[in-house]
Amino acid sequence: MANGYHAKTLPKDLNAPAFVDVWRTRALTVGVVFLVIAIILGFLSGDAWNHFLRAWLHGYMMCFNFCFGAMVLLMVQYLSGGKWGLIIRRPLEAMTRTWPLVLLLFLPVGIFGASFGKLYIWAKYADWAKALKNGLITNEQAHAIHFKHGILNVTSFWVYSLLTFAILALYVTLLNKWSLKRDADPEPNVPYWRTKFENLSGFGTLLYAILLFGVAIYWVMSLDPTWYSTVYGFQFLVAEGYGVLALSILTLIGLSRAEPMKTMFRGTEQHDMGKLCFAFTMLNMYLAFASFLIIWSGNSPEEIPWYLDRIRGNWGVIATLDVIFHWLIPFTLLLSSGLKRIKKRLAVVCCIMIFARAWDLWWLIEPNFPDARRNLHFSVGMLEYATLPVALVAFWLAYFFTQLKQRPLIATNDPHLVELLEPEHAHA
Repeated sequence: MANGYHAKTLPKDLNAPAFVDVWRTRALTVGVVFLVIAIILGFLSGDAWNHFLRAWLHGYMMCFNFCFGAMVLLMVQYLSGGKWGLIIRRPLEAMTRTWPLVLLLFLPVGIFGASFGKLYIWAKYADWAKALKNGLITNEQAHAIHFKHGILNVTSFWVYSLLTFAILALYVTLLNKWSLKRDADPEPNVPYWRTKFENLSGFGTLLYAILLFGVAIYWVMSLDPTWYSTVYGFQFLVAEGYGVLALSILTLIGLSRAEPMKTMFRGTEQHDMGKLCFAFTMLNMYLAFASFLIIWSGNSPEEIPWYLDRIRGNWGVIATLDVIFHWLIPFTLLLSSGLKRIKKRLAVVCCIMIFARAWDLWWLIEPNFPDARRNLHFSVGMLEYATLPVALVAFWLAYFFTQLKQRPLIATNDPHLVELLEPEHAHA
């Protein structure tokens, strides 16, 4: 290990390179093309736009995960410290500032999915007794809608969702505002700013976890009102870190083609980020398998049907591929210390991780509906999942790239900057 600590200097230009504009243009182009294809498929499917709306929910959840998963990862970094966080702080901040678009993307889910009952049967059949009498729902669904009506109703759905957005928008605003203030402070008081961010992030992380449990229940789990799980929200929380880390690393690898990231994003920091990805891969799979093992071994008639809906009727193939994409491939590749230091190979792993998250969301969402439950089959409407989520994520990326250019890529008044400027000497 080297003993010298001769500090480097920051590059003169800390702004995002010009090719970020090219990224944005490409993202917008992809978004427009895939949205047009999705609309055409919506007309051709002949299913009253049901799959279009399901795919919209899928794409929306991907965007929500990126935006607010970045917020909670940002707060975790303020609490844990470490120079790895300084590298991804500004990309994470840029992701959080996309919340207005995420709110806009939520509106079709709320209006058509809940208010018009196109997604949620508890909204469509609020009069559960009448629906049961007419054979529109099962006894189990009627019981669940009746028993959970205090929570699963359209008014509560809107109040909780909008309140969540208001709270999260406040946190995003404060995190971004204070970050600029600290950079503008000519003589930053390190303990003051550290305490300020830690106080905000400590309670904020806990509050976000609670709010995420609620939105996971309202937006996804309640697609099947008979299903309940105490670990469901925590799985979403870990999956957010899984996806956001992968996207952050891809962003840094892309930015490292030019200054300032060419100098700042070195092998040591890249290796650290790869190890974090490995940790999230393990935790993500542990939670999913533990939940499955407990429910499967218990074999309770109230719990096991949820998994049967996602295993039988050819869905077992999708579940198996989910395990391969989500855990086996990333786990096997990230075991290699050398791979985590090679940008192109780490980028491939990150792309697989993001794809795996999208695949998993499809497996979570689609089997909730009667036409797909225990019945995986090809249809024109099913192609919506391959087009509309791509369009929404592409539009989100375009907005993210726009925000990425609004601020310097390195926070200059952070106490960890001194560590980041030291020569590389860690090879763990």
